[in-house]
Amino acid sequence: MPCPVSAQQNEPKLMLFICTGNTCRSPMAQGLVAKALADEDGWEVRSAGVAASVGSSESRHTSEVLLERGASLQGFRSRQVSAGMMKQASVVFCMTQGHRDQLLEEFPDCADKCYLVGDFSAKHPGSNVPDPFGMGRKSYEQVAIAIEEAMPGLLHFVKALPAD
Repeated sequence: MPCPVSAQQNEPKLMLFICTGNTCRSPMAQGLVAKALADEDGWEVRSAGVAASVGSSESRHTSEVLLERGASLQGFRSRQVSAGMMKQASVVFCMTQGHRDQLLEEFPDCADKCYLVGDFSAKHPGSNVPDPFGMGRKSYEQVAIAIEEAMPGLLHFVKALPAD
């Protein structure tokens, strides 16, 4: 299935974060990166899951960790990744290699825009962002730290992408 970017001129480019259920890791990345790009024009930040239960809110710990960092997800509801989302996205960041592999199996023409969040981590390059689901608050803090460690490289990368 073809996967070209379909953004119209003057529309923001879509940055999509992917995890499993779209209630912990990818919403946390969405909130943290959206906050970091709040003063930037041209980007919309969303998230989805490869096995999401559609319509769930973010986990309580995700919400707490985001609020402590001055970020939030007003009106957030989990979503299943779709062909339309993948087509619309300018760049897709996966939490694990397994998520990336799953996307590439389903959407092989999107390989050129799928990356791991960990690819941009200076401390742990190529690492997976650990799944905190069912674990305590400390696990969610570790997810936020992993995303924050990758954020400088990730933001540098997206800001250097050519205009659509």
